Amino acid sequence: MSPAAKVSEFIREGNDWFCKTGLPSDITVVVDDVKFHLHKFPLVSKCGKLARMYKDSRSTDKKALWTTVLEEFPGGSETFLTAARFCYGARVDFTSKSIVSIHCAAEYLEMTNEYGEDNLISQAETFLHKHVLRNWKDCILALQGSSQVLKSAEKLQTIPKLMNAVSTMVCTDPSLFGWPMMMYGTLQSPGGSILWNGINTGARMRSSCSDWWYEDVSYLSVDLFRRLIKTMETKGIRAESLVGAMVYYARKYLPGLGRWQNRTRGSSKSRASVVGFSLATASSSASMSPVDQIALLETILSLLPEKRGRSFCKFLLCLLRVAFILGVDGEYVKKLERRIGMQLELATLENLLILNYSDSETLYNVDCVERMIRHFVSSSSSSELSDFSPPSLDAEKSPSSLAPLRKVGKLVDSYMAEVASDVNLKPDKMRSLAAALPECSRPLYDGLYRAFDIYFKEHPWLSDKDKEQLCNMMDYQRLSIDACAHASHNDRLPLRVVLQVLFFEQMHLRTALGGTNTGTAHALSIPGQEIVERDGWVTVVRQNKVLKVDMQKMRSRVGELEEEFQNIKQEMKKRVMSKSVSSPRLVKMGCKFLLPRASDAKNDTVQRSVSSTPRSAAAVEHAPPRSSRHSKHRKSFSFFG
Repeated sequence: MSPAAKVSEFIREGNDWFCKTGLPSDITVVVDDVKFHLHKFPLVSKCGKLARMYKDSRSTDKKALWTTVLEEFPGGSETFLTAARFCYGARVDFTSKSIVSIHCAAEYLEMTNEYGEDNLISQAETFLHKHVLRNWKDCILALQGSSQVLKSAEKLQTIPKLMNAVSTMVCTDPSLFGWPMMMYGTLQSPGGSILWNGINTGARMRSSCSDWWYEDVSYLSVDLFRRLIKTMETKGIRAESLVGAMVYYARKYLPGLGRWQNRTRGSSKSRASVVGFSLATASSSASMSPVDQIALLETILSLLPEKRGRSFCKFLLCLLRVAFILGVDGEYVKKLERRIGMQLELATLENLLILNYSDSETLYNVDCVERMIRHFVSSSSSSELSDFSPPSLDAEKSPSSLAPLRKVGKLVDSYMAEVASDVNLKPDKMRSLAAALPECSRPLYDGLYRAFDIYFKEHPWLSDKDKEQLCNMMDYQRLSIDACAHASHNDRLPLRVVLQVLFFEQMHLRTALGGTNTGTAHALSIPGQEIVERDGWVTVVRQNKVLKVDMQKMRSRVGELEEEFQNIKQEMKKRVMSKSVSSPRLVKMGCKFLLPRASDAKNDTVQRSVSSTPRSAAAVEHAPPRSSRHSKHRKSFSFFG
């Protein structure tokens, strides 16, 4: 039973309300199938709409009992009961949560001062301006109570007034608008001390940050929250503050978003910086239907500014994950992918690993990541997104135009290495991922080689043709010496690939050895450039010793590779010339640079004569022969583990 039913003048019997004044009722008003049996004089004297309706009805109908139905009455039967009690002279207690409905009902009934001094409209407007619009808590409660009368309140400009008041308070020092500041936060005294059971403890609260209002506005409906954010934009509130409020609101109502977004440790009540957008989980978990969650996701996406930032990119990826779970329309997914792709260099591997929630066989949604990569490549030449301010806290800018591209290259290589263990991932998908980025994005192909190696390990049934097609995506000249050493002893690679890697590894070592000799001669010819004043010639001697050791190691390695390379060429020559060997594979795979020539023999003889040191000769003499392709992986070449 409604609290108003306890008033002595009004009683409720089933679905009917009666006013006991000792006189029989002569007017029946129906609101939302609830009948109010009232009297003509109190209502007609206060309500202009009922007076006009009664006058028009009496001219056509002379019945003693008049019945009328009020369609679409603001606030429903409970609000009409409040207006009826006011007409009978009973005291009406206005509250912040009911004032908007009462104001709309008074306007609907035309309860102006023309039908009585200090009528209901006048009193409602006075309470609204003197008590509600000046206090943060009352404004939030009034907005919460206006959910059922939004159309009527919009016509009366009540909602815009409340929105402007809230936006102004957010822009200003919160301590100027009374206490407690946070409706749902810790109770605080006017002086700032913490209260315990109403007793001042003397402990001081921390100074409020610019995110103090996030919790309170999160209790508004989706439509009111959207309109409030729009109003705050017109007031010039910073974009990072608005995005922080949207993140807080989304994490409160969208499933799983708080778990993916919040990676910070510590108390759940602590809040990080506004720019970081890493806020505490809302204390009260509100339930929302999937349809409302989809509407909320679409609303948040329409409100997000065209900005870039590390935490902002993380939030967008979390929204994309939720969109796949809820089955959001494809257009909104495309918008999210485009916005993430434009700042893909700020993403992390953990957030890119989006599971496949459709009927696809693959574990991860690789197609989505590929589309974001292509958005990044296509948008790299266009205008960049503006950063959140201050940019030093959240976004990173590099003076080099290739820096973002190379960051994405490393990220994609790491992503490919992570998804390579999926047994259902096809070679074509790995190839398309590798080809989505231009060649300049990879100064070294070590990351791509590692991804392919993991893929070959988890897919041992792949043919040599499929493996060669994947390996052709790599530039062997851009493999580091360590990667070449690992690949040359990798039994999972095709023989043709191993031979090419061996060739380029030898070229790398010769180039490095030649560069070391040149650098040593230059250092000795200009000793002044290598001298440190504090240590004198000691520094030069120490550097020369290190260079000598490195040279000896390189010479030993070159000698070992040359010996092994000569054995492979001789073996291939024997197989080609032998009539008993009928396999066309070696003949087809033979490379021109692998065939022995007279000039190569001379160069090899000269090279061995130049580098014929006792240590290198011993290394070559005791160098073990190359293991077969079916031997186990050597532990000494553990570049990729």
